[in-house]
Amino acid sequence: MQLTGPEILNRMNKNKNGKPDIVIKPFDMRCLGSNSYDLHLGDTLRVYKHTIPHGMKPAIEYKGDISAHIMRDWFENSLAYQLYKIEHHEFDVMNPKYLIDPTNIKHHETIDIKIPETGLVLSPYIGYLGSTIEYTETRNLFPYIDGKSSIGRNFILNHHTAGRGDDGFCGQWTLEIRTMYPNVVYPYMSIGQIYYDEFLGQRMPYDKNERSHYNGQLGPTPAAVIPVDAFLKEQKTK
Repeated sequence: MQLTGPEILNRMNKNKNGKPDIVIKPFDMRCLGSNSYDLHLGDTLRVYKHTIPHGMKPAIEYKGDISAHIMRDWFENSLAYQLYKIEHHEFDVMNPKYLIDPTNIKHHETIDIKIPETGLVLSPYIGYLGSTIEYTETRNLFPYIDGKSSIGRNFILNHHTAGRGDDGFCGQWTLEIRTMYPNVVYPYMSIGQIYYDEFLGQRMPYDKNERSHYNGQLGPTPAAVIPVDAFLKEQKTK
């Protein structure tokens, strides 16, 4: 059962254990909807370093006018742009040289990109890690985020798969951002909404689970290394 806006507000008061079920910082009543709360984009993005073709920019500062931009803007210098025109495959994200191995920690090394107030143009060929301005804590409820309809209609995906949170999660939300077209984002723009559902059963809070990777995260947080399960591998060989 999903919480209404007024019930979200009610759950921000202390519960019987002396703590609120919902914490949202900063909180603005204007962001409270009929059954959700609006979330906003922080001013920093992170990109996996080895997924950026040599000589190519992962994003470009918006000049305020579509006609002010040309393909050359995506490249660090004219030499890289000339190479792109000659050997396009070297810059194609389908090239296996840009693959991500989820079990390799080196593939999760990132570079930071500040989003200027004038806006940042994102590439459809790059995946970006962003984060919400809002820090949230959730207890006794199931939180999840999704895009606002206006974000979706601009073809910006704000989470690639991990839109579901956990009872007990505390931190800013990392966003896995992709766009269908070159698209402009701004710091502090609305980027999504958070919803809360009630659940059945005994609690198993995320912040008490020693296997949880992301509790307390602040800012865009790269992926934890995904292990190959030795137990399952062993069972397969029996």
